[in-house]
Amino acid sequence: MAKKSRKANKKSVHHRSGNVVHPSFDDLSYSSGWHPLDDEIDGARDKKYVKNIKPRSEGQRVLMEAIKEKNLTLAIGPAGTGKTYLAISAAVEALEAGRVDRIILSRPAMEAGESLGYLPGDMHEKMAPYLRPLYDAMGDRMGGKNVRKYMDDGTIEIAPVGFMRGRTLNNAFVVIDEAQNCTYGQLKMLLSRLGWHSTMVVTGDPDQSDLLDGMSGLSQIAERLSRVSNIAVVQLQQEDIVRHPLVAEMLDVL
Repeated sequence: MAKKSRKANKKSVHHRSGNVVHPSFDDLSYSSGWHPLDDEIDGARDKKYVKNIKPRSEGQRVLMEAIKEKNLTLAIGPAGTGKTYLAISAAVEALEAGRVDRIILSRPAMEAGESLGYLPGDMHEKMAPYLRPLYDAMGDRMGGKNVRKYMDDGTIEIAPVGFMRGRTLNNAFVVIDEAQNCTYGQLKMLLSRLGWHSTMVVTGDPDQSDLLDGMSGLSQIAERLSRVSNIAVVQLQQEDIVRHPLVAEMLDVL
């Protein structure tokens, strides 16, 4: 009996990194006890989560000011420039200051067709693996326990791109992440969701789209909106990359 139990436990673990056990894809279910904010690292975040965010490059400074001043900002640039992190930080700051009532996060799950049907679980369980970068940023900014509490009461809402149609988002801070994987039609639909007393930040890197050539609408949307004075389109560059220096060097040649 003990041998069978050990075998079952071994099957449920996908891989181990250091002291953190990462569940297999079949285990990504809140009902089975796993939650995106339950990893050991999140416990540490609750003790020393980041309160104040400062720009680490000129491009980041411009982006932070644009988010404060404009209701709609497009942050365009390569990986590692802090686009998503700064957008999430601004959203948390707005929520904690009482300027908005909720945070809404939207991200394409896979290709533009939003094919989530074959994945196990409900909508939140299906989206969890794809939204992990957003969970990480929120956990750094307000602590994992607070994020989970806000998710449970609906203050933080996760909405796949396909579920945003027909909505008007009032009194909200909306972050559209990985927008390079949205078509022109999807982005137009998402941008038109902006309601009263709301802020929206769209982030993406046109050079890293997973769509077929010509399908991504981010570059075209950014080019057209750059002519609108009340909208900020911030172009981050290689020098704004704040990850390991090798990231910038690799992107120069890849």
